[in-house]
Amino acid sequence: MIGSHENAKSIESAAVKGRSLWDDARMRLLRNKAAVASMIVLGLLILMAFLSQFDVWVHDLEHQYRDRVWIAPTLENWHIFGTDGHGRDLFARTLSGLGVSLMVGVVATLVSLVIGVTWGAIAGFVGGRVDQAMMRFVDILYSIPFIFFVILLMVVFGRNIILIFVAIGAVEWLTMARIVRGQAIALRKMEFVEAAEAIGVSRWSIIWRHIIPNVMGPVVVYVTLMIPVVILAESFLSFLGLGVQEPMTSLGRLISTGQQDMMAAPWTLIYPAVTMMVTLFCLNFIGDGLRDAIDPRDR
Repeated sequence: MIGSHENAKSIESAAVKGRSLWDDARMRLLRNKAAVASMIVLGLLILMAFLSQFDVWVHDLEHQYRDRVWIAPTLENWHIFGTDGHGRDLFARTLSGLGVSLMVGVVATLVSLVIGVTWGAIAGFVGGRVDQAMMRFVDILYSIPFIFFVILLMVVFGRNIILIFVAIGAVEWLTMARIVRGQAIALRKMEFVEAAEAIGVSRWSIIWRHIIPNVMGPVVVYVTLMIPVVILAESFLSFLGLGVQEPMTSLGRLISTGQQDMMAAPWTLIYPAVTMMVTLFCLNFIGDGLRDAIDPRDR
């Protein structure tokens, strides 16, 4: 009884203070030590990747030292990650590759976010034949192998970094659309939606003002978990030689080059691979923390 009374008092106190659900989610997230540590580490990685674009490091990522081919990691001459088979500083190239991989991950995720949320919200709210037709189109795209779709786009449009955004974003929005559709179907029968329909609010206004804002909780969590998937997809394409091309580089391309030189210079594989591993771990821990913070069943 005492414990129940204390819980009731804490709930009442929180209500008096007017703490919103988002404030509560933020506090729950900040109590997750793994998520907070991941945000700090990821923030430092993003900062270093951003600064690398302004040549703040002592070595330029494209400069070739002919007398320093495959130099092991050393503080001498500040080659802390060593050099590659062309005498280029691996630390500068790793940071630049991290920046490109994060850029691909974020931009492609935003592309899939816009398409997937809009598509799923319309299909779930309108329902009927419109829903059936839209989701059958999604099923058709699901049946096309990802690598075949990318190769087809490259044959038609050529090979460039923008195409990678389009190719990955054009595939990854499918799951997003299904998630949002399920949420929209559940929201369609809620009282506030029925009230908006009763007073004559148009379907498009209901979708943009009520459906989409109310599905953003699960969407935010899914986005943080999808960015690692997109980064891995880009790395897979770069590993096959279909992704980022010289003079640009990415973590996937560095790993592809490193595995070729692994016997002679193992650090060319180890450091890019560890950087990618740490980045993906951070993103997944943040996604898990957001899921636990937003999920109403854990309140």
